[in-house]
Amino acid sequence: MFSRLKWFASILQWLLWPFVKYRIIPAQPVSSLELRADKPLFYITRVASASDLATLKRACAEQGLPDPTAYVTIGDITLPRTLFLERSAVLWGRNRPTLALQQGQKLLQAHLSHPDQSAQLVPVAICWGRAPGKEASVKAILGEKTAPGWLHKLFVVLISGRHTLVQFSKAVSLRQMADQYGATEETAHKLLRVARFHFYRQQLAATGPRQPNRTALFNALLGSESLKKAIADEARRKNISLADAREEAKKLLEEIAADYRESTLRVGERLLSWLWKKLYTGIKINNAELIRDLAQRGHEVVYLPCHRSHMDYLLLSYVIYQQGLAAPHIAAGINLNFWPIGKFFRRGGAFFIRRSFSGHKLYSAVFREYLSQLFRKGYAVKYYSEGGRSRTGRLLQPKTGMLAMTVQALLRGIDRPVTLVPVYLGYEHVMEVNTYLRELKGSAKTKESALGILKAARQLRDYGFGYVNFGEPISLNGYLQQHAPDWRQSVNPIEPQKPVWLNPLVAKLANDVMIRVNQSAALNAINLIATCLLATEQHVLTRSALIRQLNLYLQLQQAAPYHAAVTFPEGDGEALVQHALALHKVQLQQDGFGDLIMLSAESAVIMSYYRNNISHLFIVPALLSTALLQHQSLTSVQLLNICQQLLPLLEHELFLEPADLKQYIEQTLQFLQQQQLLELTQQHYHCTKRPDKLAQLKLLAHNSHDIVQRYAIVLNLLQQQQQIERSALELGSQRLAQRLLTMHGIDAPEYHDKQLFATLVNALKDAGYTADSSDGKLEPASNFEPLLVTVNGLVQPEVLQTIRQITADS
Repeated sequence: MFSRLKWFASILQWLLWPFVKYRIIPAQPVSSLELRADKPLFYITRVASASDLATLKRACAEQGLPDPTAYVTIGDITLPRTLFLERSAVLWGRNRPTLALQQGQKLLQAHLSHPDQSAQLVPVAICWGRAPGKEASVKAILGEKTAPGWLHKLFVVLISGRHTLVQFSKAVSLRQMADQYGATEETAHKLLRVARFHFYRQQLAATGPRQPNRTALFNALLGSESLKKAIADEARRKNISLADAREEAKKLLEEIAADYRESTLRVGERLLSWLWKKLYTGIKINNAELIRDLAQRGHEVVYLPCHRSHMDYLLLSYVIYQQGLAAPHIAAGINLNFWPIGKFFRRGGAFFIRRSFSGHKLYSAVFREYLSQLFRKGYAVKYYSEGGRSRTGRLLQPKTGMLAMTVQALLRGIDRPVTLVPVYLGYEHVMEVNTYLRELKGSAKTKESALGILKAARQLRDYGFGYVNFGEPISLNGYLQQHAPDWRQSVNPIEPQKPVWLNPLVAKLANDVMIRVNQSAALNAINLIATCLLATEQHVLTRSALIRQLNLYLQLQQAAPYHAAVTFPEGDGEALVQHALALHKVQLQQDGFGDLIMLSAESAVIMSYYRNNISHLFIVPALLSTALLQHQSLTSVQLLNICQQLLPLLEHELFLEPADLKQYIEQTLQFLQQQQLLELTQQHYHCTKRPDKLAQLKLLAHNSHDIVQRYAIVLNLLQQQQQIERSALELGSQRLAQRLLTMHGIDAPEYHDKQLFATLVNALKDAGYTADSSDGKLEPASNFEPLLVTVNGLVQPEVLQTIRQITADS
């Protein structure tokens, strides 16, 4: 059989060339899967098909992998390099089994007979097209999709050949298999069984579950017990008939539900491939193997990205689809459901959600039932836990509604593990950044429209790199087991109860998701240069000084990493400056003394957005530098105490959670000492006396100034008032910050952001620094005074004097 198949494949390889375009997953299988060139390599595929073998041969040649049509000698036996699980369907008669069982057993026996042999068996799935098909279709019943006959395969290749996936998987060690299980027929059967299930999972991960008929889906949802109850309640509440209430529920479903079309995804993929080439120098993707592994192991994957831009909807789904996985269903704001983009989004998997469910019980019930149905069917889902796009570049405080509904869906008895995947999305240019800054300064939010899209399209240019970093996944089942061990008692397939532990658990889970998003941050040329230049009074540095500071920051993040998942740009400081100049993000001024790199007044405000993307990575080193510049001499214990006092506040604002704060501080101090920015004398750290090094330390310290000033504003205002309404404290702090902006020339639009002050007031309460008075006002707690002293000791004297003067007069 193999010789005949090899002959057909050699002919088809050239005949199919114009009709077959494939993507290899992973893009670099040799390095990604750690395939060894010094060990024999075999392939195992699902179907003995000449077109599959011809495509595999092309892909292997492209990647420098061994020829799948060749023979391999192991010990004293020679076998085909490729094993096939099943034959293609025949037009008449019964299909004969392949020789995979006998070949597998011979391979295992050869390893037992020759202990020096250690071959690799690499599963390769070839997926022709990505259409999931319809539920209860004839093809699904006949099973032709997995092993079609030659005539059916001809049409498959002609129709779907240009959307083919060639997926290489991690190699199985035949040496380990033989040593552990022997070379019996049962072991060979087990090997083939595992391979068969693996290919099924890969197919399902690539295409997603079969699509239901939309009308049938709506009827099934409307017929569910929970929605029938909600419809009856709506009829009673509004005094209308059940039929009218049911019709209203159906209209809500039509407003909410996606209308997933694989053809839309194919068109969208081509369009977005063109768009990304226009917009970006490249898209950097990190840790994609995590999501491929989860999907192929049958997990229900829920993507939880941060939200920077409307581009997020397209970019993340595109990246997931490019990784050989089915595009997720996306929770999109109802504001995006406008012509013509709304219909395109809906057919691409978007389902639409209102900003608020308040006062509309039927809408809430319909949405919950629809979301639960997505999870039950096995669709990947994506939503933004921040609820909206960040206007400041920092992560927003998470909204817990969608996450609570996800947990409640699990409590309805989903039979697969549910895994949350935090995703960091980063850009060197955010298209809406100018709009964000106008909104922060008080302008009304711009409404999305087709005209707005056309205006944005006219401004297409190179926006640098985009970044998609997949963070450390959270097993929802495991999380519940850890924080609510009796959670399974709340499982109810019809209408789960709302257990008392749900709200606090979801709040903690949402916070943990945001922490993991920030742990996967991407350093790039723009956010690093913004961090450097915005720390100077006039937003300008000599080229050589900027390069030195950039190299210092890159080395700092490597020597004292905030987290191992943080990614780095390619090249050194000089390369980053060149890249920023090419993107026109900074200005170059040349004179007889050398190059100056600077920001205009307008671009300085804009660049604060990008600095804020990574401010959490530098806040602890900045606090250490600030403390030493203000106090001159401190021990490591004193520095640790300062950071420990502020950490509860930083955790709330920046979602900061170092794995080991003490070790992190020690590593940072050691690095700063090695770089001669600090000196150590009799266990006391001092600032360097070298002017060039001291200048670098001051630039680093500046990254904490805005934060500690905001803390000082709130703390001193509370200290002065002693008892104050929460809303009055937030409003007074915001007004005081606006006064500081004017008096000290601070130009950071988020400096007086009311949400930041609200977050800080919450953090003070949660950390026990404030308490409720008998009449419900906020007042300082017993440990408030030490915090006030610490914070005031970190603020520049002239700014602190202004704060005290204003609070005394208020």
